[in-house]
Amino acid sequence: MTDIMMDVVARVRGGRVDNEDDRWGDVEADIVLAADLPDVAFAGLDRFSHAVIVFHFDMIDPATIVTGARRPRGNPAWPEVGIFAQRGSPRPNRIGVTTVEIVAVEGRRLRVRGLDAIDGTPVLDIKPVMRGFEPRGDICEPAWAGEIMKDYW
Repeated sequence: MTDIMMDVVARVRGGRVDNEDDRWGDVEADIVLAADLPDVAFAGLDRFSHAVIVFHFDMIDPATIVTGARRPRGNPAWPEVGIFAQRGSPRPNRIGVTTVEIVAVEGRRLRVRGLDAIDGTPVLDIKPVMRGFEPRGDICEPAWAGEIMKDYW
């Protein structure tokens, strides 16, 4: 396997300082551009309502990474499923992806709501949400997936 280096384009500032499983919906945080990126990198982003944030779970202990199957959140009522059939953080690449609401764009700061990453988290990419990239049909998921999200936002 080849190691792929990812550039950090920004950092999360503010929001939560501790990782918690639920109630991320009202959490606001800033995403601050890396010093080597120009101020205009956010130009036009204020015309979008939402963005997809790709980030690195950099505080996950490598010893806790799961490559096989487990029960989401360790809940015995839910089935054991492979790590790629869930969105937990202790995954092989430790990459997280979340769609957030854009609150404001102010210079080198992007203010967002609903980012489930903690203060200091490295951001790998930011993409505007465009309808053309969203699912083009019905979304199907097992019952446990809905249960795990009932208090998430």
